[in-house]
Amino acid sequence: MKLQVALDTLSLEACEELLSQTQDYVDIAEIGTPFVIEEGMRPVKYLKDKFPSIEILADVKIMDAGEFEADKCFSAGADICTVLGVSNNSTIEGVVRSAKKHHKKVMVDMIEVKDLAQRAQEIDEMGVDYICVHTAFDIQNTGKDPLDDLKILNSVIKNAKPAVAGGVKLETIDAIVQEGAEIIVVGGAICTADDPVSATIAIKNHFQ
Repeated sequence: MKLQVALDTLSLEACEELLSQTQDYVDIAEIGTPFVIEEGMRPVKYLKDKFPSIEILADVKIMDAGEFEADKCFSAGADICTVLGVSNNSTIEGVVRSAKKHHKKVMVDMIEVKDLAQRAQEIDEMGVDYICVHTAFDIQNTGKDPLDDLKILNSVIKNAKPAVAGGVKLETIDAIVQEGAEIIVVGGAICTADDPVSATIAIKNHFQ
């Protein structure tokens, strides 16, 4: 079970400081979509060079030109990149080709997939490494719980490993750990905490 910290809103300097103090607890550092929009692949390369023992995920949410765009991420040093589950199958397959070529990994983000069970089964046959259920930031205040989607995902996939993201915090971590996920993604509960280092350690201490 791995802790993935979603670095969305911190500066590159703040990310480096956080990871330098938590590298014994963080398994995957996610260069979040807002970070990619602002900085491109620069933080991917920079943080991978600084922290070679931490996996770097580029949350680019690929929707088209799968192999071409994934190549850019992996060439910059990403260990994992994301593609949207609502993408065409050929796009996802292109990302998988790129990952195999570079000996890297693919995470499919299931955000806004309407029939989660059916689509997860389809994607599970495509050779992806992780399938991630994701409660969108814009609807987290509606009370939607990513645990419910994780249960559905775990009931149907046989090949890929499950991941969960969106609104995960210390108060909900135990139920998610109990249900089981290879990767648990935590963003705001760490990056907007008064003490991000203590928050990271507290959350990781709940992992099995």
